Amino acid sequence: MPVEVDAGLATLSDQLILATVLLYVFAMIAYACDLAFSRSAEVKARTEAQPVLATVGAGTGASQDTPESAPAKDEAPAEAPPTWVMWVGRVAVGLGWLGWLANFASLVTRGLAVNRWPWGNMYEFVVAMCLAVVGTFLFMQLRYRVRFLGAFVTLAAALGLGFAVRYLHVQAGPVVPALNSYWLVIHVSAAIVASGLFFVAAVSGILYLVRKDTAVRLPSRQDLERVAHRAIVIGFPIWTFAVIAGALWADKAWGRYWGWDPKEVWAFITWIVYAAYLHARATAGWKGKAAMIVQLVACACLLFNLVGVNIFLGGLHSYAEVP
Repeated sequence: MPVEVDAGLATLSDQLILATVLLYVFAMIAYACDLAFSRSAEVKARTEAQPVLATVGAGTGASQDTPESAPAKDEAPAEAPPTWVMWVGRVAVGLGWLGWLANFASLVTRGLAVNRWPWGNMYEFVVAMCLAVVGTFLFMQLRYRVRFLGAFVTLAAALGLGFAVRYLHVQAGPVVPALNSYWLVIHVSAAIVASGLFFVAAVSGILYLVRKDTAVRLPSRQDLERVAHRAIVIGFPIWTFAVIAGALWADKAWGRYWGWDPKEVWAFITWIVYAAYLHARATAGWKGKAAMIVQLVACACLLFNLVGVNIFLGGLHSYAEVP
């Protein structure tokens, strides 16, 4: 019996995606202003607030017990940053959450329109992956000081959604019988969450490589590397579970756990490269530029596995419905 599509909810989902793109763009602008001006004001204030050292007994009749770090009496207090600089970061965070909620609502309405889980084709998967990327950043922001990533994460999400709308969009409808399984929820959900964590790590890695020593608006390379490592440490076991769940689903659907299908091969290659990054960092003490390059190679493998395999290669996973 064919599945009836609720055209109204499907249209609402498409409209929410457009609203999401706009909200992510506005959030990106606000995060960029926060990064450019708030951090500059913070660095300037910290520099101006440093005490002026007084020379002990330097021919001015200074007492021998004069503290060496005594500030000059005529030193002006550090200038407070403009008022708008103080709240632009909060506006950015608020816009980010609004965009994420619109992104989430677009997936919910898409699923309700066809009465299934809304990641049965490439368009839906990319939308869900953008949700995971922004969600990972926003929830990390609740615990860690990673707001400096906001402009780059929201820009990546806006571009990803724009690409999905322009090149991958298909009308809401039923999926092929092979995808009508509870394993779709288990396997694909794990892959989406892990991908969100890996892409946040990739953003940190790119910033690490392009950051110059004289940059004051970006955090230190140590902070960038710390964020990337934490994201990968959390994401790697989730990706491992996704690969195992995919093998179990393959056995149920096709009667074998592993068949060297292109999607399976590239999922395994991605797992190996991320495992190599973690192993080298834990045993050989790899840090810095070399470690960042390895994890970016792993992210490139992940991106090709998620998008490139479905577009350029065939196989049993070729039901992506790419227009």
